[in-house]
Amino acid sequence: MSAKSVAIVGAGVSGLTCGVLFAERGYRTAIFAKQIGQQTTSGAAAAVWFPYDAEPAEKVIPLALRTFDVLADLTHVPESGVSMIELHQFSRDGEIQIPDWAIQLGARPLSSVATGLWPVRDRAQRDGYSFKSGFSLRVPLMDTTIYLDYLAARFRKARGEIHANVRFEKLEEVDSKFDLAINCAGIGARELVQDTDVEPHRGQVAIVPKIDGLSGAIVCDDAPLMYAIPRTNDCVFGGTNEVSDNLAADPAITRRIVAACSRVLNIDKPQVLAERVGLRPFRRSGVRLERDRLRDSRDVIHNYGHGGAGFTLSWGCACEVLETATL
Repeated sequence: MSAKSVAIVGAGVSGLTCGVLFAERGYRTAIFAKQIGQQTTSGAAAAVWFPYDAEPAEKVIPLALRTFDVLADLTHVPESGVSMIELHQFSRDGEIQIPDWAIQLGARPLSSVATGLWPVRDRAQRDGYSFKSGFSLRVPLMDTTIYLDYLAARFRKARGEIHANVRFEKLEEVDSKFDLAINCAGIGARELVQDTDVEPHRGQVAIVPKIDGLSGAIVCDDAPLMYAIPRTNDCVFGGTNEVSDNLAADPAITRRIVAACSRVLNIDKPQVLAERVGLRPFRRSGVRLERDRLRDSRDVIHNYGHGGAGFTLSWGCACEVLETATL
């Protein structure tokens, strides 16, 4: 394949990252999307690096590690909005298992003393509770309020074009002047390519003011999902992970999220600055990263189904897309 002109469908982190790679290598590249920037699912993400809610692990982990290396380099670019942060991953239920990939990156178990520093003042339990176990790991954090704009600016600097308010019913509607299409449609791939394996994993978060003394991310994947992610100018409280395509913020869920995070952090409930809802594009049969042929014989490379790991897989997947395009 020797494409010269590339159309990317989707302007979330996957589409923007692919756009940067192709445009900076001289391809005439354009991104088409109904929504861009903070309007996308990526704009609602907490965007801490962690391979979450994506399958299969044997495919996801190498892509995530490849992304980790690129993001670590971007921490030296102040305008990128990427920084390294201490992630504390906790379990309420028992001894947490540290994944092998995390051990390779320097993860270490938190001592019972360190874990006990996070007692939860839960009135439902007379004396509250403490997390049972946990581990810590330094990982990249992408402040989406900065990082998405950084990618878009980098793409435009490389003479890439972004076309908003564009919705394709099928990939064949991409202008025939483009000899390669890249499908980064996220949850939109359900309709765009009629992929019934794609399902929406709804995530709701609350944006609150910066929390004094919170320098690291606090995450507990045990149900109910809970996380507090400090960013440059605010903090993200979450969250939910349910199969639903409802994009309306539920005030009751926001109250539960804020109450749970406040108990864990042992703070008064903060003011809610904003509520955000995004649909994680989970794919039951796994991340789709492959070349295909459109009905009009043009080439397409699919890059979707990243679930809750869009940022975490972004550079690894984009590099594979580029390599596939040059085969």
